[in-house]
Amino acid sequence: MTGSFSTPEPSRAWVVTGAPADGPRLASVERDAAPPAPGEVRLRVHVCGVCRTDLHLADCELPPRRPLVVPGHEVVGHVVETGAAVEDVAVGDRLGVAWLRSTCGVCPWCRRGAENLCPRSTYTGWDADGGYAEHVTVPAAFAYRIPDGFDDLHAAPLLCAGIIGYRALRRARVPAGGRLGIYGFGASAHITAQIAVAQGVEVHVLTRGEAAQQLAVDLGAASAGGAYDRPPVPLDAAVLFAPVGTLVPVALESLAPGGTLAVAGIHLSDVPVLDYDRHLFRERTLTSVTSNTRADGEELLTLAARLGIEPRVTPYGFDRAPDALDDLQEGRVTGAAVLVMDG
Repeated sequence: MTGSFSTPEPSRAWVVTGAPADGPRLASVERDAAPPAPGEVRLRVHVCGVCRTDLHLADCELPPRRPLVVPGHEVVGHVVETGAAVEDVAVGDRLGVAWLRSTCGVCPWCRRGAENLCPRSTYTGWDADGGYAEHVTVPAAFAYRIPDGFDDLHAAPLLCAGIIGYRALRRARVPAGGRLGIYGFGASAHITAQIAVAQGVEVHVLTRGEAAQQLAVDLGAASAGGAYDRPPVPLDAAVLFAPVGTLVPVALESLAPGGTLAVAGIHLSDVPVLDYDRHLFRERTLTSVTSNTRADGEELLTLAARLGIEPRVTPYGFDRAPDALDDLQEGRVTGAAVLVMDG
């Protein structure tokens, strides 16, 4: 189709203030919804997941790339306008918007299928306005079709928490039937644990908070203990979701020979000095996870539908976005927080 255009309409949004120490993290604004550029579509937002990356951005631990940016990159909505040269997407289609917004397509990393490492990549809610708003635009090529089995509320966490967790699980190289440690048990971890358990992996969760530990057991974890506890068995692989650098040596020391620790966060506090003998010898591997490819997203959504993954969500009305960030910071969210635009 060649494009469907409408007159500008006002859109409520939350923007990052850039000065959380001197005032609130977010400010409420109203602005005209941005029209889609060629190749883009504009969505009316139904829901938007609340990701820890949003918290890092609002607290300037992840420096904003533009002033007063709208955060949010786990968006589900329907198309209300299409830009020129958009094909295979129509007004009314339900789509998802994720973290990765664009890549150059021509660099060595893009050409070899590692577009997550593209040096000219851009990101929703960081380089361009995201989903803490009534409308959002996205390049059509970077939007996702949502499987019919997921309603909007439960689909939202899959678009970052699910995708990043899936990539982290692959990067951790847990063997079939192996033992996986998960450090931290928020939105991403609780989806990753379900995938691992469904695939026959023995999961051990190390995290703060009795509610998170209980959720881990409810979802099939073999054990759940404190973040700094030693797991009951040596681990074949581990994923660190908590943005806490002091957990890196703790997790490495819990690995069996040949094990891999994948660090999944975009932000991590300082890592203590590692001891080669205790933490890395016997071919233990420390690796990181950077963003995702679109293939990761497509694979995760297909797999989640096939395995019957059920994200646990806590809905917040759109006007309560600051409360959602506060609760996330203080560990009061079990599972995933999701902003509901009409709630």
